[in-house]
Amino acid sequence: MTEETTGAWLTQEAYDRLQKELDYLAGEYRQEIIDRISAARDEGDLKENGGYHAAREEQGKNEGRIAQLKALLENAQVGENLKDDGVVEPGMVVEASIAGKDMKFLLGSREVAESLVGDSDLQVFSEKSPMGEAINGHKVGDDVSYEAPNGKTIKVKIKEAKPFSG
Repeated sequence: MTEETTGAWLTQEAYDRLQKELDYLAGEYRQEIIDRISAARDEGDLKENGGYHAAREEQGKNEGRIAQLKALLENAQVGENLKDDGVVEPGMVVEASIAGKDMKFLLGSREVAESLVGDSDLQVFSEKSPMGEAINGHKVGDDVSYEAPNGKTIKVKIKEAKPFSG
């Protein structure tokens, strides 16, 4: 993985879906919330106005999600042009023996998981997870280990790494 690819790996479908969500939240939905706040403000006393406080809380959540989506999309590595060189990196479907159990998964952002609904066998593991960080950059045949959140050392044998093909 090159140094300039610091963002989360997303499929094109996931990127497009998240961009559409951002457009809605920053446009139409943001205006709906502003209109609800304005209508509640017109009702009078704001101290005891549940509708006003609920709309303000929703506004805060919406603005947080907008900021999260903007950061994700600005730095995203969209799933194209991966080399089929056996090196594990975001966007690769990895087959590995993890603590003696064979698993097949996609290394990438959790946001990609919604794009894979039709492929129910393929789980998505974040490249920022302890296991993701341990295997990222290693090659087929490598043995690595990582410390799980419970403090146990988990051994991983990388068996295959192929670019995700949607």
